[in-house]
Amino acid sequence: MPSAKRPAGPFTPLDFQLVLLRRMADHQPGLVEDARRELGASAADMREANRRWQAMVRAPRPRSAASRYRSVLGEPESAVPRRVGDLECEARQWRLPLWPDLRFEVLVGDGGAVWNEWLVRAPGAAAPGLRTLDDLTPWSCTVDEAARAFAPARPLQGSAPTRWGLAFTAPDAAGAPHEVVAEFTWGLLQRTAVDGRPA
Repeated sequence: MPSAKRPAGPFTPLDFQLVLLRRMADHQPGLVEDARRELGASAADMREANRRWQAMVRAPRPRSAASRYRSVLGEPESAVPRRVGDLECEARQWRLPLWPDLRFEVLVGDGGAVWNEWLVRAPGAAAPGLRTLDDLTPWSCTVDEAARAFAPARPLQGSAPTRWGLAFTAPDAAGAPHEVVAEFTWGLLQRTAVDGRPA
């Protein structure tokens, strides 16, 4: 059963997972409800976690995004240099219990500026087999996995900072090609439209 509303305290990794779920609830309310129950959290817990996160982000003197993630999630599981085009950054990854095969990744540039923040496949975890439309199910893949599987893919402007879109061509089970628009939240596939129609 979902827990009663928890008293306010330090913002925890559990709270952060609820923030991720809150953004996904617009597209996949059923999956989000199942995940929330798995975490033992109520709908009120999820709303409160999101409210507190937004308050931290919008505070008059907010801490940097990089330090905010470290304060909430602790020390990253890994932090490695990465080159993005001509620029150098550090890729920091954290484990989240709700998605054991994924990691929450933050790309941090000079001065602690956060360039990107999303879910990626964990090192060593098996990537999904993405070959046809049938493989593009909600929460099945990340942005970069879909972009590689159905290259060339065209990035699309998302409706919010945590949302991304991709446009690409993918075959159906019979091999016929179709135009696909895939929507992602925090880097995880939420829904697709095929030939202009919701899948």
